[in-house]
Amino acid sequence: MKESDKNIEQLIEKMMAEEKLQSPSIDFTSKIMAEVHLLEEKKLKAYKPLISKPIWILMGLALIALVIYVSLFTASQNNLEIGKQYADQVASLFSGIHFSKNILYAILIVPIMILLQVGILKNYFDKKYQL
Repeated sequence: MKESDKNIEQLIEKMMAEEKLQSPSIDFTSKIMAEVHLLEEKKLKAYKPLISKPIWILMGLALIALVIYVSLFTASQNNLEIGKQYADQVASLFSGIHFSKNILYAILIVPIMILLQVGILKNYFDKKYQL
């Protein structure tokens, strides 16, 4: 077994002596860096909002038109009576439900905290991925 190991070692040494050390081409580094820059440019995407400005303007105009329509073209006296009846019905539906102070505080504080976190995270990611 030792004899075959020596033969294998001699064969490997002979092959290594015959083989020349390979070196990269002269512009190898510049080619690699060019590819890296291309990959980085592909990863960066410009921020595009989910809802564009014209759609926001259209939604705002629709809301304004709805408010004007409701205020101008409906009889105000009848609406007050109907609104009062509706409010009384809703109040009677929820009259049997009582919440503890802790639950009421949670209902008030949790949405505020969520809005704060959304604002803080948006600011963080805007700074992190700033072009």
